Amino acid sequence: MQEMVNVYFFGKKYSVPADLTIMTAMEYAGYKLVRGCGCRHGFCGACATIYRIKGKNELKTCLACQTQVQEGMYVASIPFFPTDKRTYNLEEIKPKEQIMMELYPEIYSCIGCNACTKACPQKLNVMQYIAYAQRGEFEKCAHESFDCVGCGICSTRCPAGISHPMVGLLARRLTGKYLAPKTEHLEKRVEEIRHGEYDELIEQIMEKPIAELKELYNNRDIEK
Repeated sequence: MQEMVNVYFFGKKYSVPADLTIMTAMEYAGYKLVRGCGCRHGFCGACATIYRIKGKNELKTCLACQTQVQEGMYVASIPFFPTDKRTYNLEEIKPKEQIMMELYPEIYSCIGCNACTKACPQKLNVMQYIAYAQRGEFEKCAHESFDCVGCGICSTRCPAGISHPMVGLLARRLTGKYLAPKTEHLEKRVEEIRHGEYDELIEQIMEKPIAELKELYNNRDIEK
């Protein structure tokens, strides 16, 4: 028999298979997740969740899509959290240290509590990439924040009111536009596509049956 566990969604008890994620367990219990989350016609990071295990006081944060249910788990979704995204024109700003002071001055109010890092479901060193942003080290900030999915859990835990995902996003944009070397091979490929060099190949692929496409995809050469 399939192992079952008792979980609580929004205060109501459900018995669900023990090998499910919180998200799939909610659907198993009858909740219909049709929008909002990236894997449900929305954006990745939207399934931010808080939970507590019965008998334990610690309140934990996670993403519902990647966290397995546990016996006695009390679950509640975090509603949309308004991280403060500032307005700027990437063509007009430059990768200078003062740009962070102008757009996100609250990062200099960081008290070093590390609550952001502890809360991150991606296990990112959030406080570290904020420190890089403070010093104008945008490439390091971009690298450290690269796997951020923008769930905003770090911001919900920050006593200084820092919008960490937006700071990381700005650093990545500045790095991509001004600091990272140009990808000449990509520019060349884009020009080839614009000139229609792959139109015939695309037409051939579109005419293939689904079974053949699956076979080609599953046996493709993957660059290491």
